[in-house]
Amino acid sequence: MVFLPAKLNAKAIKLIEGKNFAFLATIMPDGAPQVSPVWIDLEGDVILVNTAVGRQKQKNTAREPRAAISVADQNNMYDKIVIRGRVKSQTSEGADAHIDKLAKKYIGKDSYPWRQPGEKRIILRIEPTHVST
Repeated sequence: MVFLPAKLNAKAIKLIEGKNFAFLATIMPDGAPQVSPVWIDLEGDVILVNTAVGRQKQKNTAREPRAAISVADQNNMYDKIVIRGRVKSQTSEGADAHIDKLAKKYIGKDSYPWRQPGEKRIILRIEPTHVST
């Protein structure tokens, strides 16, 4: 099956750039859905999710790259977007600085306060294939 990239519209960009939590759905090895609340960021039309190596969402998307993301405005939960896409890459390059950037956005801290000893951060780069607003 061929997946063509989709463009994010102004509403999607606004919600992603805002201080709104996203919910990332991935696929477990047995085909069951798995959903995680995540902090979210953008790089052009690519959605960035930062996680730690070994977490379920990271393992699921390494095996099966299809994913879905739902974002609702924290001040009006009826103002929402749903995005389907594929994790095009996972990279540790810049991941520590990126989680600190997200900590500043979401909780006003200069560095991510819940980093664990030995934790390796990774960025999931998600290319949208469908955007619904």
